[in-house]
Formats: sequence, C-alpha cells, structure tokens
Amino acid sequence: MKKLLSLIMLLAGVTQISLAQSLEDHLIKAAENNPELKAYYNEYLAASERGNQVSLPDPELQVGIFLQPMMRLMGIQQADVQLMQMFPWFGMLKAQESEADQMALARYQLFLDAKNNLFYQVKTTWYALAELEQEIRITEENLKILQQYERMALIRFESAANSSAGSNSSPMASAPSASFSTGSGGMNTMGNQPEGMSNQAKAPAMASPAAMGSTGPGMTDVLRIRLQINALENDLELLKSNKEPLEIELNKLMNVDRDSQISNPEPLLPFAMNLEKQAILDSISSNNPMIAMYDAELSALESQKQMARLDGRPMFGAGVNYMPFKPRIENGMPMGGDDMFMPMVTMTLPIYRKKTNARIKEAELLQESVRYKKENTLNQLEIAWAKSFRDLEDANRKVKLYEQQLELAKQSLSLLLTSYATNGQDFEEVLRAQQLVLDYEFSKIAAITRQYTSLAMLDMLSATGIQPYSN
Repeated sequence: MKKLLSLIMLLAGVTQISLAQSLEDHLIKAAENNPELKAYYNEYLAASERGNQVSLPDPELQVGIFLQPMMRLMGIQQADVQLMQMFPWFGMLKAQESEADQMALARYQLFLDAKNNLFYQVKTTWYALAELEQEIRITEENLKILQQYERMALIRFESAANSSAGSNSSPMASAPSASFSTGSGGMNTMGNQPEGMSNQAKAPAMASPAAMGSTGPGMTDVLRIRLQINALENDLELLKSNKEPLEIELNKLMNVDRDSQISNPEPLLPFAMNLEKQAILDSISSNNPMIAMYDAELSALESQKQMARLDGRPMFGAGVNYMPFKPRIENGMPMGGDDMFMPMVTMTLPIYRKKTNARIKEAELLQESVRYKKENTLNQLEIAWAKSFRDLEDANRKVKLYEQQLELAKQSLSLLLTSYATNGQDFEEVLRAQQLVLDYEFSKIAAITRQYTSLAMLDMLSATGIQPYSN
C-alpha cells in the first residue's frame, strides 16, 4: 500500500521545488499514515474484489436415496442423483464484471479526492506555519528596534534633564547680585531688601516649569515607546502560542504523536506564474476525481441497466441424471440391473416482466440523479476555480503593492528618525511610521501565503500538480 501511495503522489506531482524537502516528506508521511486515507483505500480494495466474485451460478447437486428400494422394470432403483449447471444469458457475466470494475473505479476516485484534500490540508497548515515563523521573526526584530528607540529616548531625556538642571542654577546665583545693586542707595536698601529676597525665592519656582517644558516631552516619548513595547511583547507571545495548535494539526494529519518535532519551514518567497484560466478549468473538468467518480458511476449504472435487460432473458441449464439399479430376481433369474444415465436440459421462463422493467427504470433514474450531481459538482468546482484565481490574482497585486508601500514606509521612517535625531521632535510620528512598517511587513507575508494557498487550491481542483516557481 505504501508503494502505491508513493507512486500516486509522484504521478500527482507533489514535489515542491523551493519549499524545502520537508514539505514533501510531510506529504508522503501523511499519505502513508493518515487513517482516513487508509479507510478510503481499503474501501477501494474491497470494491475491486467484487470483480473476482463474478462467475457462473454454483452447480446444483440433488441426491435421493430410497429407504425402500423401488421395483422398476430395469431393476431395483436405489437412488436418484441429479447434477445441474445453469448458464445466464449471453453477455450477463461481462456486464457484471463491467459493473464491478466501474464501481471499484468510483471508489478509487474517491480515494484520490481524499488524497488531494489531505495534501491541501497539509500544504495550507505548512504555509500557515511558515507565515507564523516569519511573523515571529519580524516581531522580534521590531521589538529590538523599539528597545533601541527606548534607549535613544532615555538618553535624550537624561540630556534634557541635565541641561535643565544647569539652567536652573543661573537665576539663583544672579538674584542676590541684582538685589545688592538695587539696594545700594541708603534707606532704599532696607526697603528693597524684602523685594530682593522675594525675587530670590521666586527664581526656583520660575525655573521648574521651564525645566519641565524641556524634559516633559522626553519622558512622554519614553512612556509612549514602553506602551508600544508592551503591546508588541504581548503580540509576540500570542504568535508563539499559535504555533502549537498548527504543529499538532500537522502531526495529526500525518497520524503521528502530537509532540513530534517539526522542522521550521523556510520563508515563503513571492512568485509569479502565468496560468491560463481556461486551461485550468479544462483540467478540472477532465482530471478532478469527483467528476471521474460520477463518470464511473454512470458507466456502472449503464452496466446495471444492461444486467436488468439480460436478467429478463431465459437462463439455460444442462445436467445429468444418474439412477443406480440392482438386478431384480424373477423365477430365480436376475433381470436388469444396469445403471441409467439421462442427460437433462432446463430453461427458465421469465414471464413476469414487471420486476425487469422496474429494475431498468431504477437504473435510468439513478443515472439521471448522478448526472445532476455531476452537473452541480462542476458548478461548485467552477465557483471554487473562479474564487481561487481571484484570490491568486489579488495576492499577486497585493504582494507588489505591499513591497512598494513597505519601501516608501521605510523611507519615511528614515527621514523621521533623522529629524528626531536633529531636533528631538515628532517622536510619535517615528513610532507611527515604525508601526506602519510592521503592518506592511505582516500584510506582505499574508499576501505571499495567500499566493501559496490559492495555488494549492487550484492544484487540488485540477489535480495537475501545479507548483510554485514555475514559468
């Protein structure tokens, strides 16, 4: 079974070019171990055994033994043995084999559909892990940047505080001098002395608001950045906690222990592909396992209809009747005693046509039902095809957009940092620009992941092995 599953995956084109060998390993392991896939495969194997059950009806053997031997002209009959083999109408066995083979094929297509869905789940989970790893890495890098901003803001705050302390000491030193010169003229000196003392007392109170004016915004910058650091640390913990459910999901898809080690995915890189929409849609119509399953069911029902017609024809039987005799004694002389062999032919008379017609009608109605299901499935697949292409094209546009926006945001951040380093203003704008860079980085990663998941959906729908990085 493992060899067959590996062969199926190779034919389905599951090899990924630039996503590391690990993804392919996970796909193979999921195909070999997933219990749902094993169940579908065993159902296919069970259905394929129905073809081996098609054969002629079992021969009938009838044996009759006389408890009291019967006196006949040919002698004394001891038993009566009949052997009969029935033969269906011509073509019945072939129709039964065809019906069994088509039903097995339908089960096989269900298995392929389950395999495609399983691979899609593994891929999307793997891509989500890759996206999460990149988000964690970018968040940690931004956290380090914010911590550098915090140190820079603290240095500026301390410098402002030191310069403010220096400016506060100058008015206190000059106040007595001014008082002294003012009170140098006789009586006015005594009258002006309280005023000089008053100016001396007021000097520190006048300097404190000025100092706060220079240090207050610096401390505000420090507090702002600490608020952002706290929020980013909380976001980082949430991202790390999101990793465990994804790893458990991937392990359970492979039916291994939930704590099994999973290697970190490589970063997802943007790609550009020129896919022909109509060609993909045609591939869906011709390659999708569900469509192939309905085609197999239609063929099986056609064979059932043929079987119903042939079942309304006579069945023939051929056999032999063997009657052993013992000689009978007449007038002291043995008479007869020769065993008798009698060839036999039999034929059924299917005169009750109602059940035959009902079976034919049943098969025709089931065929019509399957055609409706096939049509509805094609409609749903076309809807999924349209949405997947929309998502892929939207992701392609957004990857380009976010790359441009990210570059502009980084340029804006660089200018704001230069301005802040020069005049110590607009620090809030610096933080806002840094957050904008982080948002665009996250948005770009999400758009790239959407590229991969949309492509995986198109691959699942068309079953053609579409791969990233194809030209």
